[in-house]
Amino acid sequence: MSDFFSFALLTATLRLTAPLLFAAMGGLLSERSGVVNIALEGLMLVGAFSAAAGAHYTGNTYLGLLIGAVAAGLAALIHAFWCITLRGDQIVAGTAINLLGVGVPAFLLQRLFDVAGRSPAVDKLPSIGGGLNVLVPVAFLLVPLVYYFVFRTKPGLRILAAGEHPRAAESVGVAVDRYRYGCVIASGVLAGIGGAYLSVGDLSFFTTNMTGGRGFIALAALVFGNWTPLGTLGATLLFGAAQAVQIQAQAVGVPISKELITALPYVVTLVAITGLVRNSTPPAGLGRHATTG
Repeated sequence: MSDFFSFALLTATLRLTAPLLFAAMGGLLSERSGVVNIALEGLMLVGAFSAAAGAHYTGNTYLGLLIGAVAAGLAALIHAFWCITLRGDQIVAGTAINLLGVGVPAFLLQRLFDVAGRSPAVDKLPSIGGGLNVLVPVAFLLVPLVYYFVFRTKPGLRILAAGEHPRAAESVGVAVDRYRYGCVIASGVLAGIGGAYLSVGDLSFFTTNMTGGRGFIALAALVFGNWTPLGTLGATLLFGAAQAVQIQAQAVGVPISKELITALPYVVTLVAITGLVRNSTPPAGLGRHATTG
């Protein structure tokens, strides 16, 4: 049992929680401003591919990380334009971004590298020890920063107003659409960093569908955490721990069905959502436009 509950399990939990945190904090900004964002999975994939491709062509992993963040931010800009300016259905828009996030990288792998499924290897981000890279502490530091920004600053309070009562906020001079644009783009940048964490942080290459549903798990963590930074942190730690337990169980040879162990993170996600989502209260203006015109 001591072999199972070890330092390796702790570091694996932190390592697996970090990309979820980046995406979940991005989703929190978007949804607190009133824009439903189910596109986190696609945005993470865009960030993961762009970071690996950028690192390959520039020879610099940090530039690759920056390129991944910018590319995902641009994908989020498309989502924002569709949802805010064109007033499209936000669920449909998010689904479209997710589909593009799967298809475009797969197409570009063939065009840029003439390979299918996996990009060439690149250098990884520096390690801080224990199998953790430099983005892990950044992910956890992001939680108090987002909390302070959203709940303690004037722009943050305007974001909350845009997400709770968009028409009332608009009537008193809050530029709801501008704040929503900023938050959706920021969500793309953060989700892109979460994706880049996987391709140039955890691994040293991009593979198709490498996020493995992490964007959806991050969205589940946001709902489970009741759209609050601290609650979302707890939820991502829970889901990260479930993934770490899966890996640790396979490593030490726990006599449980391999299929059951593999499904554990997703089972935990489903149980948490079905059992606790009824107690979650989304922003009142989530999915609503500021004006009727």
